[in-house]
Amino acid sequence: MTVWKLDASEGQLLVMTDVTGRAARMGHRLTIAMNAWRATVTWAGADPSAAALEVDVDSLKVLRGEGGVTKLSGPERSVARSNALKSLDAKRFPSISFQADDVAKTADGYRLTGTVTIHGKSHPQTVHLRVEDLGDSWRMSTEARVSQSDFGVKPYSLFMGSMKVADEVTVTFTATRRKAD
Repeated sequence: MTVWKLDASEGQLLVMTDVTGRAARMGHRLTIAMNAWRATVTWAGADPSAAALEVDVDSLKVLRGEGGVTKLSGPERSVARSNALKSLDAKRFPSISFQADDVAKTADGYRLTGTVTIHGKSHPQTVHLRVEDLGDSWRMSTEARVSQSDFGVKPYSLFMGSMKVADEVTVTFTATRRKAD
C-alpha cells in the first residue's frame, strides 16, 4: 500500500466569498487562502482508494477583495480575517476536514465521496477531482460549493443584515505531485 502526503507547499486551497443584502455593493467579495493543510491519498495498487484533507482554520489569510466602494486595505483584511475566525469559532473548532471513503475513476480524474466536517458538524460531500498528466508530475484540481449554514456557521453581516457574506462559498483546491515520489 502506497500513501501520498501533500501539504500547502505543493498546492493551494482557496475560499471565495460573495456579498448579499441591500447594501451588497458596498462589500468586498473575498479570496481567502488556507495556508496550512495536509492531505493523504492511500493507494491500492495503481488506483487511489481513500483520501483525507485537514485544514488549520487559524491559517486563514485574506488575499484580496473585489468590489466594494473602496479598495480593500490592509487593516480591512485584518478585520475580515478576525471576523471569519469568529464566525468559524476557530478556537473551539481549530480544523476543517474532508474524509473520502469512496474513490471512483471518472473520465478526467476521480469522484471522491465522503464527509466534510466544519464547525464540529459533518455532512456528506462529493468532490470531482480533475487530474492532468504533466509528464513528470500530476496536477490535481477541484472546485466545490459549501453552504456555511449547513455547518452551523453564521455568515458575517453588517448594518443589521443589509450587507452580509453570502451563505454559499466556493472552495478551490489545486496541487501538483511529482510522479517519482
